[in-house]
Amino acid sequence: MAANDSQNSTRTPRAARDPLTPAAISERLEEEVSRASRHRTPLSCLLLKLDEIDQLASAHGASMPVEALAYLAEALGRQLRCFDRVGHAAEGELLVLLPGADEQRGEIVARRTLSRLHSIKIETGGQRRPLRVSMGIAAWREGLSGEQLLSHTRLAAQHQGQSERRGNAFGAGPGTGAAETRPLGPS
Repeated sequence: MAANDSQNSTRTPRAARDPLTPAAISERLEEEVSRASRHRTPLSCLLLKLDEIDQLASAHGASMPVEALAYLAEALGRQLRCFDRVGHAAEGELLVLLPGADEQRGEIVARRTLSRLHSIKIETGGQRRPLRVSMGIAAWREGLSGEQLLSHTRLAAQHQGQSERRGNAFGAGPGTGAAETRPLGPS
């Protein structure tokens, strides 16, 4: 019996979950905001946006951006907690909901995600190159709706993408008062 107990205590890999649809992730976001408000617990959101969605579609067909996002969702899902959720927020976007994660924990997940993204390559013209993704993170604050939180997260990803294209160093992102919003730069 002791052998069985030790075998049962070993961790088994989690099955990869399919990313949620835009409607499902939006509903889940509202649920998490409601839960965070009710229980006064932290919530962070991470948004990944494909920077080159039009180029991928024109060079490789309309299905390539969808396939790239599905691959990203699967890769990220393996390193997230079982109650974190990944879903398609809009075309070319993945939203990661991190219930119970304050700003600091959210940033840890974001940096781990950024590290993982650097290892993902796509093949174009016979050459492998990194996938270009903008990333933003926002932490929920009292009085902020799910839609507003998503908007702040998009703003942070947009700011990070613009800064990267200009070659600027990253620092704190635009302050919104209602949410801690910031682009994520290199660690």
